[in-house]
Amino acid sequence: MLSAILKRTPVFFIPTALLVAAWFLAPQIATLPLPRQELVTVAPYLAAAGGGLLAIHFHRGRPLFVLLMLAVSYRVFRSLPEQIEPAFNSAYQALVLLIPPNMALVALMRERGIFSLAGRVRLAFMVVQAFFFIWLFHYHFVDLLPYLARTLVSLPFSKCMLVPQPAMLLGALWFIVIAVLAIRRQAAIDSGILGALTAFFVAANGLTSHTVHTAFFVAGTVVVALSVMRDSHNLAFRDDLTGIPSRRALNEALHGLGRRYVVAMLDVDHFKKFNDSYGHAVGDQVLRFVAAKIAAVGGGGKAYRYGGEEFTILFPGRSAADVLPHLESVRETIANYRLMLRSGDRPADKRQGKGQRGSRGEGASVGVTISIGVAENADGVTAQDVIKAADKALYKAKNRGRNQISR
Repeated sequence: MLSAILKRTPVFFIPTALLVAAWFLAPQIATLPLPRQELVTVAPYLAAAGGGLLAIHFHRGRPLFVLLMLAVSYRVFRSLPEQIEPAFNSAYQALVLLIPPNMALVALMRERGIFSLAGRVRLAFMVVQAFFFIWLFHYHFVDLLPYLARTLVSLPFSKCMLVPQPAMLLGALWFIVIAVLAIRRQAAIDSGILGALTAFFVAANGLTSHTVHTAFFVAGTVVVALSVMRDSHNLAFRDDLTGIPSRRALNEALHGLGRRYVVAMLDVDHFKKFNDSYGHAVGDQVLRFVAAKIAAVGGGGKAYRYGGEEFTILFPGRSAADVLPHLESVRETIANYRLMLRSGDRPADKRQGKGQRGSRGEGASVGVTISIGVAENADGVTAQDVIKAADKALYKAKNRGRNQISR
């Protein structure tokens, strides 16, 4: 369980690196000449505007709303009077209470665009919510303050934190919610939202230090902006159905293979029968299953979806003799596995395929096999030539009876 979670943590690497960089760079802001320090104070707005343009260009409403929240928070925090302790300021209390659940809400929502009906409804909800809290805190802040700023647990570092414990506790809960979503979905936008929430809390706790405050708001907006770019890159280079790299990513990888490598072409045997007998939803289930198994291949191989039911595995720096045991292991793993069919994936009407409904009982299972063709690089041939050779070997394996490897 723990190892499976650790394998999914790379989604946090870029946000974590940027936040760590902000921590080390924050003290350097004070050493800059005064004109440059003034320029740094507007950097969060510039970063938010740049990220917002990216979000609009790629039709990503969720990061745009997060950037908007960060920009508004930065503006409000900078306008707070220095003579009043933040914990006793209504605007500060409202933001540390409102921003975390709203970021979690954005993370939980599906992407519905910016100017669509769903996008306008989300924006209207945030505006109405903001006006409600302005009214509530304007008339009842003094009554709520004992509950908002109370100390729940006496901790050694409590005096170093400006964010009151109730808001900190609720923020930690929302942090966990977003972290779980990011780990499960492996989505760049989710990890970007988590990084933005972390930056917001560090900035809120570092309000008395303008360098820390500004540095982390810059980091938060940059994290979100980069998440938009990473998400768009994934859409272009990752297959949406199976989650493994797409043919476009394969074409890019072919340019940097070096002089020694192996290409394996794989095909799901009798795939058309799965679609005809059970429907395309079960066919998609089979493709996802096969992709998951070949993505775990050993020997330094990397799997790609070539198209349809065909996949490719690249083995840089390997010979055919090196990779054959790993390919055989994958073939055996798939052949020995009984794939449980999900009843909800089956069509509701017989006309959508031959004998889909009623041909298998609830919880039915099917066997899946693959055929593999292998080709090794040789002097004087291109990567496309090696792929063609692997494809010919694949058809040789299918003509020999399928569920085998051929060279």
